[in-house]
Amino acid sequence: MKIKSLFLLMLFAGSASAQQAWTLQDCLDYALKHNIQVQKNRISEERGEVNLWQDKGALFPSLSFSTNQGVGYRPFTEVINIVQGDQVTSTRSNVTYQGTYGLNANVTLWNGGVNYKNIKAQELENRITALTTEQSELTIQEQIAQLYVQIMYTKEAKRVNELLLTTAKSQYDRGVEMMNQGQMAKADVVQLEAQLSSAQYSVVNSETQLANYIRQLKALLELDLNTPFDVAGNIPSDEQVLALVPSAQEAYAKALEKRPEIKSAELSIEAANMQLDIAKRGFYPTIGASASLGSNHSTGSKNGWGEQMKTNLNMSAGLNFSVPIFDNRRNMSNVKNAKLQQLSSKLDLQDRKNTLSSTIEQYWLNANSGQQNYLAAKARVKSQEASYELLNEQFHNGLKNTVDVLQGRDNVISAEQDLLQSKYMALLNIQLLKFYTGEKIEL
Repeated sequence: MKIKSLFLLMLFAGSASAQQAWTLQDCLDYALKHNIQVQKNRISEERGEVNLWQDKGALFPSLSFSTNQGVGYRPFTEVINIVQGDQVTSTRSNVTYQGTYGLNANVTLWNGGVNYKNIKAQELENRITALTTEQSELTIQEQIAQLYVQIMYTKEAKRVNELLLTTAKSQYDRGVEMMNQGQMAKADVVQLEAQLSSAQYSVVNSETQLANYIRQLKALLELDLNTPFDVAGNIPSDEQVLALVPSAQEAYAKALEKRPEIKSAELSIEAANMQLDIAKRGFYPTIGASASLGSNHSTGSKNGWGEQMKTNLNMSAGLNFSVPIFDNRRNMSNVKNAKLQQLSSKLDLQDRKNTLSSTIEQYWLNANSGQQNYLAAKARVKSQEASYELLNEQFHNGLKNTVDVLQGRDNVISAEQDLLQSKYMALLNIQLLKFYTGEKIEL
């Protein structure tokens, strides 16, 4: 049996069956549209626009209308009656209905420019919120790419284990046949049976890992357990695995210009400076203007409603000037807190730069070591497969014992695992390194 030929046949069959499954781009597009965290961040963007609209409204005057309707009761109202020239005093109950109406307007003429500063501060916050949304989208894409590649790796590892299971089954059957012919001891057959069990376990374990990675990817895509799902990734070529790796310094320089977490941290410093400016303006005086228009009526008057409203009409206008003298340390506390936030924002920017630098360097190291390991593992797999095929053929002819065959099988497994791991590690880290410089992930 030719292991290499069977391996390629199984890979081709697996690739053909996955053509109707999700590509990486399908996953990315779907996640950006349906991921809950991304949708929440977009809602935060809309909320920021509402807050900005409200802050701009503070520049306009306020106008309000108020009215009060009530009933009055005076039980001992004196009423004077004149009878034939004599004055007679008597009392009676009197119920009246009153109504008051007022129209009030207020406007802030000057408050140290705080209203204008609040608008600019909210605009900065909206830009930071938009960058937060962009950051969450990039994080989702990065997580999806990692799981997608892990699924591709596990599927290929599963096929290798299935191939080794087929070989182990063939060896066990041949061992039983040779034992029945008296050409092999039962102890050797037991070893072959243990090899078969181990190969079966490896296949089951690969299936379990694959199902778990698919579950994690479905969770990122917000797909429920009833939704069928599989990936359609192709086996990476040598050109993809051995693609040119950009230098860590070049990748870091581009990432500093493009990554939203860096832009967001820089804007946070600008926003902290703005809040400090606003806090200092709390010591400034405030000038405002107000005007009112009102009237009232009552059924206790001999005049009608219209006449009373006209007679009682009153108007007023004025300016108010307020200077903070002692505010229980509120303004001073605001200034100190704003300075602390300013310092915290600067430290946050440096922390994000350090994190980005470490991430870029790690991806670069993984990509380079993955490529080097891939070349070495590829040569090792070729030699181990050739050796194992020869051992297997000699075993079937009764020229090799089970110990030699088991050792050969272990060598093939180790070489195949190293090859797969280095191949997908190089592929993933190369793509993520480019992704951090602003390029799309392509598998």
